[in-house]
Amino acid sequence: MKTSSLLALVALGLSSLAHAEDPIRTPVPDARPVMFAALRATDGKAHGILTGEIADAISQRFKATSPIYIDVSTERKYAQPGCARLKVSFWQEGVLLPGAASPRRQTVDVGINYCLDGLPSRSLQ
Repeated sequence: MKTSSLLALVALGLSSLAHAEDPIRTPVPDARPVMFAALRATDGKAHGILTGEIADAISQRFKATSPIYIDVSTERKYAQPGCARLKVSFWQEGVLLPGAASPRRQTVDVGINYCLDGLPSRSLQ
């Protein structure tokens, strides 16, 4: 096997390893399905990609270069079954904010008390 072929195979293998750690992202019209998935997940995490008209409008407005990603993680579980404090992160690459010199990754984090019934928990205990 030629050296260049061997190097190409090694590079492909390393690339595959790097992507093996990428989370599976479900296309969603809003964050709620990802929040429900995190509440049900054994590790308290879920991931999605925002799709639809709202996602398209945001991406066009800020000339972004990637989809809008959603990462949800459980910060604290409450005594009420199916309820937790969630951290919901929306992020996108290549966002050009008004007045900015160049595009960059932009992240918005939101904390929310949420339950599987779609309401906040009755108690913070």
